[in-house]
Amino acid sequence: MRTRVLGASIAVVLALSACGGNLDDDKTATGSSFPERAVSLLVGQDAGGSTDLIARALADPASADLKQSITVLNKPGANGAVAAKELAGAKNDGYTLMVFNGSLAYITPLAVSKDQAVDINNYEVVTGTSQDDYVLVASPKTGFKTVQDIIAAKRPIKYASTGVGTGSQLSQELLFAQAGVRATAVPFNGGQPALTAVLGGQVDVASVQLGEAKAQIEAKKVTPVVTFASKRPTYMPDTPTATEAGYDALVQQSRAIVAPKGTPPDVIDRLRTAFQKSFTDQKYKDFNTQRMLTPNEVDGATLLKQWNDSLTTYQGLVDKYKIDLTGKS
Repeated sequence: MRTRVLGASIAVVLALSACGGNLDDDKTATGSSFPERAVSLLVGQDAGGSTDLIARALADPASADLKQSITVLNKPGANGAVAAKELAGAKNDGYTLMVFNGSLAYITPLAVSKDQAVDINNYEVVTGTSQDDYVLVASPKTGFKTVQDIIAAKRPIKYASTGVGTGSQLSQELLFAQAGVRATAVPFNGGQPALTAVLGGQVDVASVQLGEAKAQIEAKKVTPVVTFASKRPTYMPDTPTATEAGYDALVQQSRAIVAPKGTPPDVIDRLRTAFQKSFTDQKYKDFNTQRMLTPNEVDGATLLKQWNDSLTTYQGLVDKYKIDLTGKS
């Protein structure tokens, strides 16, 4: 009898070993128990900016689906590169994510050395989220209402950007290079300080995201000159796109939820399911409408193709118009 019991015990141990040591470990390894604790969502920009607000709008519905909190952590610096570096070094278990700005993947590499550039292909993309367009706004004191007004001023222009290697910088560099306007960049860390610089007269113009500029445009505190969108925004039907004005300057911001490389596929799938709940949440949909955001809720493979194609396109434009985005010229 004792021999039979001992034999059965050994069989159980061997069976558990074949399953990875114990049943709980196997459950964790396959991600079926994920998540068992709070998830951190890194944001590479300051609190109160577009990316931060998007992160917080996404977090609540997704956390409800995961039945665990999602904590937004602001790690500003270098157009998001500081947060991206932290993400790259995080454990690839799904508990650390980032709202990744597309410009960091397809514009910043054109402004920094190769060893400083962030490669989106070195991360796992959970899902795309939304796209945002830029608008060039001017202080009413300048009298600028069109690009031709800026050209006719026949003087150097000071423009605010949201940082080196951003869509804000690239859109203005493309426009001014093609228009033959001498322009000096004044970089800020985000759209709100750039917009404040226009309002305060520190600069003549700035390219900021539509959602950031909307209130000031409607209050007539800044003048919209041209958008860098593919079509005219509904609330600015009289403001032409750069393409309509005759300039090759279509520049767009895009965002995605990203995880460290090697995060298990089933964990990525679970996270994507949770964020899809955010996409269908009415409060989140209303947020997108109010902020002039276009949904881009694509899967990881599609998002990677979009961003890699954008990098190729913008590299071609920078080379064609001999633009230096380093901020050193």
